[in-house]
Amino acid sequence: MKLHCFGESGNAYKAALTLTLAGETWEPVKVDFFAGATRTPEFRALSVMGEVPVLEDGDTILTQSGVIQDYISSKTGKLGGKSAAERREVLRWMFFDNHKVSGVAGPLRFNMNFLPADKQSADVNNFVAMRLASALKIVETQLEDRYWLAADDITIADIAVAGYLFYPEPFTFDRADYPNINRWLDAIAAQPGWKAPYDLMPGSPADRA
Repeated sequence: MKLHCFGESGNAYKAALTLTLAGETWEPVKVDFFAGATRTPEFRALSVMGEVPVLEDGDTILTQSGVIQDYISSKTGKLGGKSAAERREVLRWMFFDNHKVSGVAGPLRFNMNFLPADKQSADVNNFVAMRLASALKIVETQLEDRYWLAADDITIADIAVAGYLFYPEPFTFDRADYPNINRWLDAIAAQPGWKAPYDLMPGSPADRA
């Protein structure tokens, strides 16, 4: 399998980490996002949405991290929960992540670290940071008396919600503020094969420094 990705993308990291923790053999294909690669006709032919990640598995081409995670989980029988009830809970937290966690953490991290200072808006960043903090409080509460978010073992829901939280750039998230999340992130990082985003995928801010 080939994963079109770049290191700075938290959504691509979710797919890459799912492939890795599921024990799949895969090849990263670097997408030079910051040079406009996702806006080229060639990339748009691969993904009409013009976004990474894109997974190629033979004739199967998939976009959107949640769909890719679900595909890998279904194909391998791993990371998806052990019952229909657990599977629904996995999906519940993945939908929550898309809307409430990654859906705000991604833009906030981009605005604070990759957008030129003269194009940043403090009001926008403060509003998005407030929404992220509210979502993380929910995750913190869920982990109060649970080891994993959705099941008795790690699932793609954990990988999805944690994806952006492993990045080193500042985006108002401090692990010290969330002891349950901090413990949970350590548990994910302890999984065999785990790697941090810039070690798992090609491309990092250092490349453009």
